[in-house]
Amino acid sequence: MSIQWFPGHMNKARKQVEEILPQIHLIIEVLDARIPFSSENPMIAKLRGDKPCIKVLTKSDLADPALTKQWITYLDQKQGVKALALTTQQPEKTQSLIDLCRKILPERDKGHNDIHVMIMGIPNVGKSTLINTLAGKTIAKTGNEPAVTKGQQRINLRNGIMLFDTPGMLWPKVESEQGSYRLATTGAIKDTAMSYDDVAFFAADFLLKHYPELLKKRYQLDNLPDTELEFLEIIGKKRGCLRSGGKVDLEKISTILLHELRAGTLGRITLETPEQTERETVIVEQQIEARAAKKAARKKNRKKGGH
Repeated sequence: MSIQWFPGHMNKARKQVEEILPQIHLIIEVLDARIPFSSENPMIAKLRGDKPCIKVLTKSDLADPALTKQWITYLDQKQGVKALALTTQQPEKTQSLIDLCRKILPERDKGHNDIHVMIMGIPNVGKSTLINTLAGKTIAKTGNEPAVTKGQQRINLRNGIMLFDTPGMLWPKVESEQGSYRLATTGAIKDTAMSYDDVAFFAADFLLKHYPELLKKRYQLDNLPDTELEFLEIIGKKRGCLRSGGKVDLEKISTILLHELRAGTLGRITLETPEQTERETVIVEQQIEARAAKKAARKKNRKKGGH
C-alpha cells in the first residue's frame, strides 16, 4: 500500500523552495531518529543538488540509542552529508548544530555575511521545536498534528546564521509500503490517512519481533503470544478495552498502543535499520520499474490497436 498525501500548501512550499534555493548555502534536513530513512524526503535530495546538508535526527530520546549510532555512521558516509542526533531533553546541545554549520562553511563564517541555512523536514518530525530551541524563543508553531507550519519564514538567529523555514513537506507518493506504515506509526501521516487498527497491527508485529522485553515489562506479561492479533486482544482485556459481550475493542486498544509508542512510554524504539532499508529500496525500485514496463506495454498495445 502506498500513501498519496500532498496538500496544496505542500505543493506551494516546494515551488517556494525551488525559488529560494539559489540564496541558500546549507540545508538542514530534520529526520525522526526512530525512522531516519522513512522520514527522509527524496524530493529534498533532488532539490538540494550539491549543497552541503546536515541531517538532524530529532526525538533521539525516543529512539534506540544503539541504532541511532548506526544511523549516524551510515548517514555520514553519504556525499556532502553530516549527521547529528539531538533531543528536546538537552536543548543546550543544539549549539553543536550551529558549530557544525560554521565548520562546514568556514570560508563563509570568516566573512561578515550570514550563512543562509534552509531547514526542511516532513510534517511532525520536530522541525518547529528545533527552530524555537535555536532561536531561544517561540517563533515556529508546534503541535503533535502533522502539517502545523503552512508558511515560509526567515529567522535571523543573530549569531551569523539566517534560517529559512519551510512547511513540512511530504513527497507526492510514498512508494514503500513499509515506509508508509512507519510514517503512520510515528504520527507523521495524519491518522485519517490510514486505519488505526491496520497501523497498530503493523506496530504490534514489529514490536513482538524486535522489542519483546519492552512489551513484557510495559504490559506485565510473562510470555508473549505469536501473533499481533492475540497480543492486542490480551492487552485489550488487561486495559478494559471491551465492547458488549466481552469482545475486545480493537480500535480502542490500537489507539492506546500507538499513543504509548509515540510518547516513548513503551521505551526507546527504532523502527528500521540501514541494512533493512537498503533491501527495501531495491524492492521498491524493482516495483517501480515493473509498473513502468507494464505501462509502456499497454501504451504500445493501444497504438497497435489504433492501426
